[in-house]
Amino acid sequence: MNDWDFATAWESIASIQPDELALTHGDYEVTWEQFERRANSLAQFLLNEGCGQQASVAFYLYNGPEYLETFFACAKASLVHVNTNYRYGVEELAYLWDNADAEAVVFHGEFADTVDALRSRVPAIHTYLWVDDGSGACPEWATPYEIAVATATTNTTKGPHGRSGDDLVLLYTGGTTGMPKGVMWRQDDLLMVTDAKNKVTLPVDADFDADGQSPAVIQRVRERRGPASIPACPLMHGTGLFNAFTTLTLGGSITTLTSRKLDIAELFQTIEHRQIKSAFIVGDAFARPMLDALNAEPTRWDISSLRVLISSGVMWSADTKAGLMEHNDRLLCVDTYGSSEAIGIGSSVSSKEGASKTASFSLSKKSAVITEDGRIVEPGSGDIGRVGVAGRVPLGYFKDPDKTAATFPTIDGVRYSVPGDFATVEADGSIVLLGRGSVCINTGGEKVFPEEVEEALKEHPLVEDAIVVGVTDARFGQRVAAVVATSDSVEEATMIAHVKERLAAYKAPRHVFSVDSLERAANGKIDYKRWTAYAEDQQ
Repeated sequence: MNDWDFATAWESIASIQPDELALTHGDYEVTWEQFERRANSLAQFLLNEGCGQQASVAFYLYNGPEYLETFFACAKASLVHVNTNYRYGVEELAYLWDNADAEAVVFHGEFADTVDALRSRVPAIHTYLWVDDGSGACPEWATPYEIAVATATTNTTKGPHGRSGDDLVLLYTGGTTGMPKGVMWRQDDLLMVTDAKNKVTLPVDADFDADGQSPAVIQRVRERRGPASIPACPLMHGTGLFNAFTTLTLGGSITTLTSRKLDIAELFQTIEHRQIKSAFIVGDAFARPMLDALNAEPTRWDISSLRVLISSGVMWSADTKAGLMEHNDRLLCVDTYGSSEAIGIGSSVSSKEGASKTASFSLSKKSAVITEDGRIVEPGSGDIGRVGVAGRVPLGYFKDPDKTAATFPTIDGVRYSVPGDFATVEADGSIVLLGRGSVCINTGGEKVFPEEVEEALKEHPLVEDAIVVGVTDARFGQRVAAVVATSDSVEEATMIAHVKERLAAYKAPRHVFSVDSLERAANGKIDYKRWTAYAEDQQ
């Protein structure tokens, strides 16, 4: 018996459905046979360039087939995936690639000038692969991606040391403070936790036949091929990437959008054209524009093929879910709660038959809420703790033992991943999220968690988005302030009263400032430092 690795699982799928689609991007299509062949060639190219066992490869890419082809190649050659946030500046990029010990970078042509400016600062990087996106010619110091994927190879590519379930996947996360930190996932653990939510799951131990393929993977795909899915959010973040892994390991296909910003028309046109069954988004930053478009033109697109809309990363309001389900009676709106460090903590599912309360999740069997002094919170106790999950969790943060020790504690002999969200546990065992301790507001000794106030604000019909921050107060230390995105003017007193109707009076904002947009990133995250400074200046 063996540990799992992504390359062997996907090679098994390619062997039995070579002509089925694996990747699509606009009109461009890649079959499973082409997916595997191109990944073989790319893996061989990287090995030929001198990338040794567990060398790091930085993915400086927008969504597209190249992202998943390169991941497949890295898994084949025992190389390490390093995601790169394409919104980072030069300093952040230099830090990330140096911290990750990157030896190769695969980048879209649009980033050529930025990469060129960085090359002298990251001398350990010896290989650059340029992906043509029509933005200019390939620099002389880089190799065109299409040349790399045409490298001659006659066999399934493997590194000289073979593969292992211990091979790493590095997922860098910025969090709310500090420089990016690399979450270290073993491939065996990551494949298992991303597969765990499927109706038919793979066995814990991998069994390979004489050809090095997995009978369990082959049998599952023969019985039922995986869905056609769209990651509407970036693959550079865990929500898009991990859900893409789930689809591919089921033998399905991944469709990426050609627009580099959220284009609702393209999203819905692609769902209709490709008969997409599942899509991955990040909360209301994606869902609200989707609902607005459907409300404005309810007959323009046929989205009846869409069965599951999965959100992760930020809270997704109940009103938005209900509105989307009005346009598709069979749609399931799934809110998954987890992070780069902790997959599968909890989930909630809304359908036409019943909706889940916003920010309320059913804990998985391996999850718990843990107090500051290391106790497990009992349901209905009213105690507050941080949410954690046991079982298959990351090894820790790359090169950061202190943060590893803080985030991955051992309690009663069980190792948990506890990324930082605070919550209470209801009497029925469900959890109610309160927010991250790093942005918790202390006003006169009372703790206010921004998320619950933000959710109350977003229940107002004129509020499209909201952020709640703590601003300096001479008497109470901090006071609660809110910045709301709205297309119409809103009275501050009205908004404060609206919150007081739902929450304790001390949690209501003392100030409410209106803006056109909170300018969330593509992963739904928001710049707390920026809006805190804005609120401080406005008061």
